Formats: sequence, structure tokens, C-alpha cells
Amino acid sequence: QVKLVESGGALVQPGGSLKLSCVASGTIFSVLDMAWHRQVPGKQRELVAHITSGGKPTYADFAKGRFTISRDNGAKTVYLQMNNLSPEDTAVYYCDAKYGSAWLKNRDGGAPWGKGTLVTVSS
Repeated sequence: QVKLVESGGALVQPGGSLKLSCVASGTIFSVLDMAWHRQVPGKQRELVAHITSGGKPTYADFAKGRFTISRDNGAKTVYLQMNNLSPEDTAVYYCDAKYGSAWLKNRDGGAPWGKGTLVTVSS
């Protein structure tokens, strides 16, 4: 059973940087596509970035040029480096994994999203 644990969220000032981590266990990490999502209370969850098992990243428009998704297969970890943060980036950030054709969380009947990691951007 795949388990994902997010960490790294914190309070940061506007313009600051933060690096989130998501450690996976229970599966062969290198074959997984990984993704970061975020959710502001009262709003719909949205995709932030996605990285394929081969290391190809894609980003939501709001993340392009500011965020970088990366992975360390040896550490079974996916990262999200966030720079030039603004108050609009305040949200709970979650990671997800795709094994084969199905995402672990982001699908009907998927696994719970869990607590994620809270990023607060405020002065």
C-alpha cells in the first residue's frame, strides 16, 4: 500500500521561498508519476505541478517560473521548491502518486488526501 507523507509547510513572508517534501513508501517509487496539488479553504483543490517517472515536469500557469518540482528516487521523495511566494499561494499542499494508470488520491473513490502540509504566506 502506497503511503505519502508531506512536510515542509511553514509561515513565510511574501517574496520568500519554501521547499516542500513528500516521502513515499510501500511501492517502487521510481515507476510513479508524482504531483503536487493545493487547496485553499472553501475553494476547489488544484494541480500545482506534475513530474513523470522519467523526470519530466509540467506546471500550472500560476506556478511557472516560480515553482520547481523535482524528485530523488533514491530517497523516494518528491520536492516542490517555491520561490517568490505571494499571499495567494497560501494553501494546504498535498502530494499524489500515479501507479500505472490511476492516481492514488485524485480519482473517484481514491485514497484520502490526508492533512497535507500548510503553507501560509503573510507579513
